[in-house]
Amino acid sequence: MGSTSAVFNHFGHCVTDLDRAADFYCTMFGFTETRRITVPDDPTAQLLQVERPVNLHAAYLEKDGTVLELIVFDRDGNPPARRRPFNEPGLTHMSFCVEDLAGAARQAVALGGSLVEGTDVGLAMMIVDPDGQPIELLPMSYRASITGQG
Repeated sequence: MGSTSAVFNHFGHCVTDLDRAADFYCTMFGFTETRRITVPDDPTAQLLQVERPVNLHAAYLEKDGTVLELIVFDRDGNPPARRRPFNEPGLTHMSFCVEDLAGAARQAVALGGSLVEGTDVGLAMMIVDPDGQPIELLPMSYRASITGQG
């Protein structure tokens, strides 16, 4: 059986504060916010299997052809964030190449994120965004080594 014709659309990331998260990703990694939407409860509750009222608001950020959808459920009763281990099935992290690892880590902290203690292995390190999403920071030379691009 052949593959289904498909085009990548976006990654979705649940956050607790849409403005703070958009500022983090736009300032930290150069995303551009392209639009914000509020989605209707009924089809959203059914599609996402979230109890009403859903009160979902989304901001769409773009960079280099990648779309990051930040979503917030503006309501009481959302489950608390939890740290997921890397060996648990599912998406584990985002990864970005940066010019200056230490400088990027400092900027992440200034924007409300944090450095994950003990992860600075010299050629890479882990930070988390203000909502605890793990992000791997790699030097630009890593990207160049695997793609031939600078």
